Amino acid sequence: MAAHLPVDPVALTADLIRCASVTPDEGGALVLLEGVLAAAGFACTRVDRGGISNLYARWGVAGANKSFGFNGHTDVVPVGDLAAWTRDPFGAEVVDGWMYGRGATDMKSGVAAFAAAAVDFVRQTPPDGAVILAITGDEEADALDGTVALLDWMASNGERMTHCLVGEPTCPNEMGEMMKIGRRGSMTCYFTAVGVQGHSAYPHRAKNPMSALVGLMARLEAEPLDQGTAHFDASTLAITTIDCGNKATNVIPAKGFATVNIRFNDAHSGASLTAWLQGHAAAVQAATGVEISMRVTISGESFLTPPGDFSALVAKAVQAETGRVPEYSTSGGTSDARFVKDHCPVVEFGLVGKTMHQVDERVEVAQIHALKAIYTRILRDYFA
Repeated sequence: MAAHLPVDPVALTADLIRCASVTPDEGGALVLLEGVLAAAGFACTRVDRGGISNLYARWGVAGANKSFGFNGHTDVVPVGDLAAWTRDPFGAEVVDGWMYGRGATDMKSGVAAFAAAAVDFVRQTPPDGAVILAITGDEEADALDGTVALLDWMASNGERMTHCLVGEPTCPNEMGEMMKIGRRGSMTCYFTAVGVQGHSAYPHRAKNPMSALVGLMARLEAEPLDQGTAHFDASTLAITTIDCGNKATNVIPAKGFATVNIRFNDAHSGASLTAWLQGHAAAVQAATGVEISMRVTISGESFLTPPGDFSALVAKAVQAETGRVPEYSTSGGTSDARFVKDHCPVVEFGLVGKTMHQVDERVEVAQIHALKAIYTRILRDYFA
């Protein structure tokens, strides 16, 4: 790539899509980016951990008073049913203005756009400060050795971002309509109920764990968790499984299982909701005599970057390039912003995410150019 030419974010997106970087495979994506960034004067460090590949790239000096960071990921979810795809999921084929491929939306186009914006910005108008790219290969899986590993390494090596933008898709339908200033928390609770097996004709001689679980699930769904808060919609609880694997219709099983997933706002914490779940489980156990245990995993607490100068700067850049004033939102699932928020103020902005994780995932080519323009304006305004 010639140093005097601007980086084409569409070509870079295509090159990244052609890297089969299904979690946890690096697939060549970070090697490709390291080459592009190193050629532009970025100091690049591989921060691999636990079999996961990560890349940290910085232009400028470590610890600069202004150090703007981009965060994103190059790993993608599996293709699924290959026969259902109409295009090669790793072919980056462009048809009628759309580029097809796994990761086209989530989020190789976003990474390509901020990498292209960063390279061109530091070449054309070297800022008084640092530009940082923290790119992981472990966002779509457990996320234990991805952005967390990068942040751990940064803390140990005197590296810091003063503000960070995560380039995940944020717009539901139209480019520029939404940015994220926070995210709900997410947790899953796995219940195990142990009763007494028996004949279904003599239920009084058994203790039915399924009845206890059905009662527990009814209690959990009986009342809303809350009515929402200033910046968040109401928290939600969803029953995702209830089963015992029993193939006999005339046997009351000895053991049953149920799972619930909770997406929660800033009225709660993982700890407070765990205590709430434990209280309901204990009440059902006392009423039925069925022993109920639970295991909880918390993939992220809710967080909010309060609206202020940083979010306003991003919103202004989005409006200038798209003509739309982005809504400040905390909707959707989790992202790696849940880790970055402990390091520095963080917001998220990216393109339309309608097809992410779907068969025939695709991105509108024009949106990639628009996203690079937005990221470039954000950098220019930040360092102005």
